[in-house]
Amino acid sequence: MKLKFLLVVAFFSIGHLHAQKEVLQEIREFQEELNASFADPETSPLTPEDLKVFKALDFYDIDVRLRVEADFVRTPLEMPFEMPTTTNRKPLYVKYGEAYFQIEGKEFKLNVYQNLELMANPDYEDYLFVPFTDMTNGKGSYGGGRYIDTRKPNGKKIILDFNKAYNPYCAYNGKYSCPIPPEENHLTLEVRVGVKDFKH
Repeated sequence: MKLKFLLVVAFFSIGHLHAQKEVLQEIREFQEELNASFADPETSPLTPEDLKVFKALDFYDIDVRLRVEADFVRTPLEMPFEMPTTTNRKPLYVKYGEAYFQIEGKEFKLNVYQNLELMANPDYEDYLFVPFTDMTNGKGSYGGGRYIDTRKPNGKKIILDFNKAYNPYCAYNGKYSCPIPPEENHLTLEVRVGVKDFKH
């Protein structure tokens, strides 16, 4: 009986390690793809001056504990609204649902949004947008907050990987118009993962 228990524990540990390796690989691929996009003059948001000297974005250390599986609550009766941006542009969004999760034993909630224009595009019809601010803004991360992209969940859980938190293009170039994270999406903790503030 004891041997069987040890085998089960060993099997669980191996499975857990394998899953962690897959998550780490996924995050590293995200970072590589982001760096490649920024290094490419065709896709980079950088100014010509910054692009000339660009090597790589500055990331916080990866922390798989900040890849959270949140409880997801769909909010189907929400009305579309104009989300404020850093310019006069006001794109239409709708609140798609709410994500409830714990970090370091504390309870948090983030609203999850869907862009009405992207909804009409078959490539992005399941795309969801999570803009947020936290206690690192202006003190390590971009002062205007960061974004997470995710996809529509099939059930009552949704993955929010803060290791994939990225800056709006406004952090790199003032010519862009970027959604401002709603006040209700402020997290009262330091999210020390994802992309750091950009040093021009």
